Amino acid sequence: MSGPGTPEISVVICAYTADRWEDVLAAVASVRAQSRPALETLLVVDHNPALLERLGKEYEETEDVRVLANAGPRGLSAGRNTGIAAARGEIVAFLDDDAVAERDWLGHFAGAYADPRVMAVGGRTEPVWASGRRPDWFPEEFDWVVGCTYRGLPPGRARVRNVLGGNASFRRSAFDAAGGFATGIGRDGNKRPLGGEETELCIRLSRARPDAVLLIDDRAVVHHRVPEAREHFRYFRTRTYAEGLSKALVARSVGAGKGLASERRYTTRVLPAGVARGLRDALLARPGGAGRAGAIVAGVLTAAGGYLVGSVRARRDGVAFSAPGIQEGARE
Repeated sequence: MSGPGTPEISVVICAYTADRWEDVLAAVASVRAQSRPALETLLVVDHNPALLERLGKEYEETEDVRVLANAGPRGLSAGRNTGIAAARGEIVAFLDDDAVAERDWLGHFAGAYADPRVMAVGGRTEPVWASGRRPDWFPEEFDWVVGCTYRGLPPGRARVRNVLGGNASFRRSAFDAAGGFATGIGRDGNKRPLGGEETELCIRLSRARPDAVLLIDDRAVVHHRVPEAREHFRYFRTRTYAEGLSKALVARSVGAGKGLASERRYTTRVLPAGVARGLRDALLARPGGAGRAGAIVAGVLTAAGGYLVGSVRARRDGVAFSAPGIQEGARE
């Protein structure tokens, strides 16, 4: 149980496909095995009645796990908003359905909230490659492509502009101040592998609460499965292009100044250093050096192309998305 004065934490896991059945069970098990117990685990199923029924039966006798249907439009943002609305904890944490948390994950999150200014805390996400090892050509600077922590983020516990959604937590009051995750940004299970919804939310939160502190703590570790299909350059290219499209939507929502501030540092400092390391490794005949340098350049160009296309489409089509307030009627 939580000690006196420590916040209770609800964990939200969004699921959408039975193809990840074993992964979902492992994710829930990792939450239930925490050294600092969660108040509850909320499994939100995204418009998949068969999976909803199956998970409901799986956990019908498990008091600390609740299975819910996404109450909004299809997609990760609405699923998370459904979980937030149902959550009873002072802190709401998010874990991907194909990730498992280390035993002290929630303990490190909880410790950071001793400071009342802290509104969000993220952790470190490590890739678990289906092939058993990182592809030689795959640069660590682009681990965000597979939903993991990438080279260039600060070490230890540090302030950041935004947390990464698959390994993150927020005070419940953050959503009261800023609203929920914006629908129309991020993944919906069918389209391109978009993202950016947590970035948009964090920027909006900082505007609503200028005193808010957002942190990452690299001791709060989860391990994220990377399927074989995502170890290939074709997915790398698709995902970086989609990130450019996503960033165009974020910039439309919060302005290019805030929406791209961290990306400017990343592209002008972190990525050139990565190219230099790759070229050095190539000169030293180390495996994958030239491939990593080339992938960084290709990733930048592809993301930039996506951003330009996304910006034109957003202006032409008047792309709209909303950041709903969180209704609390789903709590039990």
